[in-house]
Amino acid sequence: MARPPSRRPGHNRKAQYSLFASYVVAVTGAAVALLLVVVAIFDPTGFAGLRTITAESTRPLSAGLKNMVSGVSSVDEVLAAYWRAGSQNVGLRRQVEADRNHIIEAKAISQENARLKKLLKLVDEDQSDLLTARLISSSASSARRFARLNAGRWQGVRPGMPVRAAEGLIGRVHTTTPNTAEVLLLTDTGNIVPVRRASDSIPAISTGGGDGSLEIRALSAGSNPFKPGDLLVTSGIGGIYQPNIPVAVVVRVQGEIAWGFPIANPSRVDAVVVERAFEDVVTRPDPAAAPPPGGVPANATAP
Repeated sequence: MARPPSRRPGHNRKAQYSLFASYVVAVTGAAVALLLVVVAIFDPTGFAGLRTITAESTRPLSAGLKNMVSGVSSVDEVLAAYWRAGSQNVGLRRQVEADRNHIIEAKAISQENARLKKLLKLVDEDQSDLLTARLISSSASSARRFARLNAGRWQGVRPGMPVRAAEGLIGRVHTTTPNTAEVLLLTDTGNIVPVRRASDSIPAISTGGGDGSLEIRALSAGSNPFKPGDLLVTSGIGGIYQPNIPVAVVVRVQGEIAWGFPIANPSRVDAVVVERAFEDVVTRPDPAAAPPPGGVPANATAP
């Protein structure tokens, strides 16, 4: 009868070696455990040092195992996110578009509020009779430069009245109809405005160039005193425009002539203020003023 394969001498020797090695490992582990128990009982300080050394030496291995376990556990989340990436991308794009529209609307509202606040401040500071209207059209390329108001004679608008925006002077009323009025813009060749430099009050005359610019000539003899960047305001001379209304900024100097551009652009202005002529404002009696001595008002008719 043949010997079974499992009973070959070589295989039995390997099995014996494996069994012996397992016994050695078990005995060694038990001895080490017993030694650690003895050290923990009789030398707690030394056992604490051993535990610290063990924790520090195994820290990189523990961190690596933790990262590996976390990566394996998040595989399903990564796959799900990749699967839903398309729909999420579309949703985020729609959200960005909606937010962009809201931001644009908010900026437009903010600019409108700032402009209206300037206009209200302008009206509050001026005690003359004022009328707020809107510019409904303006010419930008024709030989004559006019704008149209949505207010006319029935609203009290008269030819010659100054028209200004929160940024500065627009022009003056040229003709009126019952509910509309034409405004002669600063850039029209027929519009002449007495101005002065805001920094030192050098007087000058501003005339429309017919091409969107202003021709500025100093009234004083000699060299041209203006330079690019100078701010020009109304001087109050002539009895039409009130003083200190911003008019233009000098951009170029050529010989005795300085060229500038209006500060208030009619094509970008919506609401404006129509004012009474300056000479009417300063000569109009104040109803709230106290009567002169004797109790008879200065403008009363003698009996």
